[in-house]
Amino acid sequence: MKFAAVDIRQAASAADIVYEALRKAIIEGKLAEGESLRQEEIAQMFNTSRIPVREALSRLEQHGLITTQRYKGAVVAGLSIEEIEEIFEFRALIEAEVIRLAVPNLDRAALEKARRFCNAFDRETDPHRWGEINRNFHYSLYEASRRPYYLQNVSSSLDRIDRYLRAQLTFTNGVPRAGREHEAILVACETGDADLASHLTRNHILDAGRSLVTFLREQRG
Repeated sequence: MKFAAVDIRQAASAADIVYEALRKAIIEGKLAEGESLRQEEIAQMFNTSRIPVREALSRLEQHGLITTQRYKGAVVAGLSIEEIEEIFEFRALIEAEVIRLAVPNLDRAALEKARRFCNAFDRETDPHRWGEINRNFHYSLYEASRRPYYLQNVSSSLDRIDRYLRAQLTFTNGVPRAGREHEAILVACETGDADLASHLTRNHILDAGRSLVTFLREQRG
C-alpha cells in the first residue's frame, strides 16, 4: 500500500492520524478503487494497535470512502455513474446557495486569498495538487457564508469524487476551462453580484459533472 505513514505511539489521537492519512491517500488516488485495507498491516505501518485503525476505518466507511466486503474486509469504495451524477447535483444545489450567502460577507482579505488560489490553480502543473487548490479556492469564498454544516457536507462530497475529478481534469484537458470559470466566479464576488456568483458556481459544478460522467463512460466502455 502506498501512502505516508508515521510512528504514532506517542500521539494523542492515533485514530485521527490514521484516518487523515488514509483519507488523503484515497482522495488522491494513491489507494485504488477496490484495494484492500488490512487492519494488521496498517497498524504495523503506523506502529500502533488495531484499535485506532478500526476506528479510522469505521469513520472512512461512514463517509463513503471505504466499504466492507465479505471475505475481503475493508476495501476502497468505488462509485457508479449514477452516484457521481447525484453527488454533482447535490453540490450544485448546496454550493450555489452557499456562495450566494457568502458574497455579502466577503471582505478584502477573503477576496485576496481567493485570488491567490485562483492564480495558483492556473499555474499548477502537478495533477495531484489540482484537487487541493480547487477546494481551497472555493472554500476561501464559501467560508464567509457562515454555514459550517453546509460546508461539512460539501467537503464529504468532494472527498468522494476528488480522485475521479482529478483524472477527468488530467485526461480531458479540463484545467484551462476550470481556471476560466474560477476567474468569472471570483469577478462576480469582487463586484458583489451574489446572484451571478451563484449562477456561475452552479453551472461550473454541473458542467464539471457532465464532463466527468462522459469521461468515465468512455473509460468504462
